[in-house]
Amino acid sequence: MSDRDDDVEQGILRDMGRIVRLQDYEPCRPDRVLRDLRSYWDGIRNGRAVPARTDVDPRGIARALDYAFILERIAPGAGRLRLAGRHLIDLMGMEVRGMPVCAFLNTSSRGRFSDVLESVFKAPQIARVTLAAKAQYARPELTGQMLLLPLRSDLGDVTRALGCLVAEGDPGVAPRRFDLVADEVMPIIEGGTTLAPSPSTIGFAEGAARFAPRSRPAPPPADPARSVPQGDTPQERRALFRVIQPAPPEDPALS
Repeated sequence: MSDRDDDVEQGILRDMGRIVRLQDYEPCRPDRVLRDLRSYWDGIRNGRAVPARTDVDPRGIARALDYAFILERIAPGAGRLRLAGRHLIDLMGMEVRGMPVCAFLNTSSRGRFSDVLESVFKAPQIARVTLAAKAQYARPELTGQMLLLPLRSDLGDVTRALGCLVAEGDPGVAPRRFDLVADEVMPIIEGGTTLAPSPSTIGFAEGAARFAPRSRPAPPPADPARSVPQGDTPQERRALFRVIQPAPPEDPALS
């Protein structure tokens, strides 16, 4: 991670502390939050297919800031939260910076989410995920929406993402985790093609060398002098054993 990335993130954290949380004054509307973030992402492209991570300014997403996050690809199908808004912290009941984004999903949904996430980086393309959390004791039912928008790092590769997670309802007792109910991928350029999320998209072997199958070494030739005959039945094997008795000690008087 470059020093420039860290400096930008520290500036964003300072700005987050100075921005008023508008969710305290108006009800949460997921469609509005997702629409605002998508419009902002389109606005910072400046004619490029994918904007850069350093183009993101928190002042441009004031109404979506509590729900927004910056994601870093750390492995095929895996992403780590570099920055996250207050809404995500409330859902988990703890600071989520540095945590894998799949921590918000139940284990049964993480495989599919991993496929969707990797397709965002690899295509690149936009993804929208529909989430749901079942009602449990002290945990009311929740529905949610997540939007993933690709970003370029300082090196020019698509290994960052701007996103948001909006859950509707009383979160209840944290942490809250969701099931992935539906997902949709969209091209970054209108009329473009998309890459269907699938396990083959992840490509865990990408960049890895192919090794020939490891052959087992041939066993050493048997030593005839040390070979032991084998019987077919337990009785035959017992008959092959010989009892060896030690030689009696020599009498000193006879020597």
